[in-house]
Amino acid sequence: MSAGILGISLATSAYIDRKPTYPKLFSGKDSIGWAHKTVSNGSKTHCMKTWNPINNKKFESLSYLPPLSEDSITKEIDYMLSKGWVPCLEFDEVGHVHRSNSQIPGYYDGRYWTMWKLPMFGCLDSTQVLNEIKECKMAYPKAYIRCIGFDGEHQCQCMAFVIQKPS
Repeated sequence: MSAGILGISLATSAYIDRKPTYPKLFSGKDSIGWAHKTVSNGSKTHCMKTWNPINNKKFESLSYLPPLSEDSITKEIDYMLSKGWVPCLEFDEVGHVHRSNSQIPGYYDGRYWTMWKLPMFGCLDSTQVLNEIKECKMAYPKAYIRCIGFDGEHQCQCMAFVIQKPS
């Protein structure tokens, strides 16, 4: 009886004698130029180099792109404000997490950056944030500066991007 069940399951499968019973998906005459439509890593593909890994620390997701223009920063802040997030500026001399003062597991220096003034609660205009960015750049020209968007309802950081990296 078990041999009969085995015979039925083999007869109803998609393969008979190791050849598929369904029609070919890409027949020779229907797929004219199909190989030219697929993406390759050959000379026809043009990509933008986004990040130099040598002596270049990674930060938030936008740090892989070229430095943001003032117009791009304004658009990012406008997006942050449209979501109802609170903008906040932070700065740091080193700009990344490091272990200078202790080698204890779980302890890292630079985990938290210094906050520039208080978070901008009630800010509705990106020009207010841009003015604070200019003040922070004048006060700390050789520091890393980033803008963070906090969600007050969920009590979490939702967005962050680096505005200034010292040369």
